[in-house]
Amino acid sequence: MGDSLSAAYNLETSQGWVALLQQRLAAEGYDYTVVNASISGETSSGGLTRLPAALAEHKPVIVILELGANDGLRGTPVAVLQDNLGQMLKLSSAAGAKTLMLGILMPPNYGGPYTRQFAAVFPALAKQYRVPLLPFLLDGVVQHRELMQEDGLHPLAAGEPKVLDNVWPKLKPLLHK
Repeated sequence: MGDSLSAAYNLETSQGWVALLQQRLAAEGYDYTVVNASISGETSSGGLTRLPAALAEHKPVIVILELGANDGLRGTPVAVLQDNLGQMLKLSSAAGAKTLMLGILMPPNYGGPYTRQFAAVFPALAKQYRVPLLPFLLDGVVQHRELMQEDGLHPLAAGEPKVLDNVWPKLKPLLHK
């Protein structure tokens, strides 16, 4: 459940880290089907609205929650983001799914106080709901212009394997063969 960072924005779907995850799972002998419920432009409010139906339809064993970037880019109050993500964590748990939270950081031009408060949401929720956290999905990618699209926000196809490499160590302990 995510936004453009998981929906392979401006790429072929097969090039995105979520499609690459399906390939890695199969290659390593894991019998999971990945459902990509990510939509470019999605906010935590939109994700919260869509999540109950997605949980009912797909009955996931694991939910990977990657939302918040668009909330931050729109200046959504941090308390709203935290509440929405917290509700999504509760819903996922109530549906019997383990959840992995993927954090994102805001560009520094949004100002020190907001970027710090925004960044603090993800570890606070992970601790409160006892879920694993990847603090920064794009770590090691956004720092390399050659891996990023011209907008500076979305990875190129060449950066997507690194995004998956960031996710994998946090996801693997949740998997069972």
